[in-house]
Amino acid sequence: MGNAQETNFLPVHIAVMTVSDTRTLADDRSGDTLVERLKIAGHVLVDRAIVKDEVDLIAGKLREWIDNPEIDAVITTGGTGITGRDVTPEALARVWEKDIPGFGELFRWISYQKIKTSTVQSRACAGVANGTYLFALPGSTGACRDGWDEILKDQLDIRHKPCNFVELMPRLNEHKA
Repeated sequence: MGNAQETNFLPVHIAVMTVSDTRTLADDRSGDTLVERLKIAGHVLVDRAIVKDEVDLIAGKLREWIDNPEIDAVITTGGTGITGRDVTPEALARVWEKDIPGFGELFRWISYQKIKTSTVQSRACAGVANGTYLFALPGSTGACRDGWDEILKDQLDIRHKPCNFVELMPRLNEHKA
């Protein structure tokens, strides 16, 4: 209807966190996968960290990034399983103001196409805090590829229609006005 105005790409400023007791920047293939994809898409990597599988450490780094006005979104990889050391969803739940249940639901639906019922072991999740999006993906490179290629690539692109996360960014903190 009418004259649809072409929307220009808007780079999102992203921080990437790998949750692991054992990985280093030298062997963090999942973090590398996310960084490579976000840069190819035209986004900006603001920070990157590897954080041990401990709720307080993960939540502390998330709070630091949430408080940084230069960061629009955080993507974590790792710690979303169901073993005793998997605590990323608990850390996100400590800091988010709202969860985004559809993210985890969609991730598991996409994952089901590839790994069938094993996807029930994933607690991928997302939320928003202080105007910052938080996305938690499993630690495998395949899960990071799927999460980026099948969800985040589009939802972090303001040109994606009918709607996307980027167009909502200016309104995420309107409850604080």
